[in-house]
Amino acid sequence: MSNLLEINNLCVDYVSPNGIARAVNNVSVSIAPGETLGIAGESGCGKSTLAFAISRLHKAPALISEGEILYKGKDVLKMNNKQLRDFRWNDVSVVFQSAMNSLNPVITIGEQLTDVILAHKPVTKKQAYEKAAELLEIVGIHADRLSSFPHQLSGGMRQRVVIAVALALEPKLIIMDEPTTALDVVVEREILNELYDLKTKFGFSILFISHDLSLMGEIADRIGVMYAGNLIELGAAKTVFGSPQHPYTQGLISSFPTIHGPKERLYGIPGNPVNLLKIPQGCNFQERCSKCFSDCKANEPTLSMLDAGHQVSCHLV
Repeated sequence: MSNLLEINNLCVDYVSPNGIARAVNNVSVSIAPGETLGIAGESGCGKSTLAFAISRLHKAPALISEGEILYKGKDVLKMNNKQLRDFRWNDVSVVFQSAMNSLNPVITIGEQLTDVILAHKPVTKKQAYEKAAELLEIVGIHADRLSSFPHQLSGGMRQRVVIAVALALEPKLIIMDEPTTALDVVVEREILNELYDLKTKFGFSILFISHDLSLMGEIADRIGVMYAGNLIELGAAKTVFGSPQHPYTQGLISSFPTIHGPKERLYGIPGNPVNLLKIPQGCNFQERCSKCFSDCKANEPTLSMLDAGHQVSCHLV
């Protein structure tokens, strides 16, 4: 089966008076139909920049300088304005990080849902409103809420509305940029369970972005870990979570407590993320890595196959 999305050697730069910061560096990854791919890492590692690049939502000073993004074989970076308008939301939709910021505070939920439908589909306002009511029911909200404003809904309900907007045109890929960050764990679990059921029902793929590796281990088929713009580990969720090979991935996983078994001391990753304007020679992670040796300071590691489907970018392996 061919991939739904293929990203090849993608580079995204932010141009500033102090120099060029490469937020995504030579990243290659694919998503199969019906697959959930998780991208994890600390804030500032390039996760959201990668997501925005897929739907070409970047504005200056961001610049996609190299690479290609193929959706069903068509390069998104070569699409004209009309093709891009048809591509967004019909083929790929986005659930942004903060639901309240994604919804217009001065118009009703119903208006926001019907606006998406009317902008892309040749339907009447009545048909669009009926579809909007159906979408709310799908995400577990009563249709009466179509007349509500965003501030009249709870955080969890607002997040469900944003997911309903993303589902409006039945896209084949939904990009979810930390969709549950501001929610408590109970609501987070409810939304993720609903999302899993919706994925089974509609058969779409998900690019799930989060800093929470333990959460990703439960919902993703494969996990990619990013650091300082580089994809440093990629593999099946069970493999990456159960047998992480890169010291950074090991540090992320060991910073979460286990629910079962004996209590163990948690260890954080020392230091701070590298300054993208002052990338060191060799490995970007060298200053924070306790296992660093001479090769790490001299040569930049490349992503290489360790086992079937498991890739790691580290001189240690």
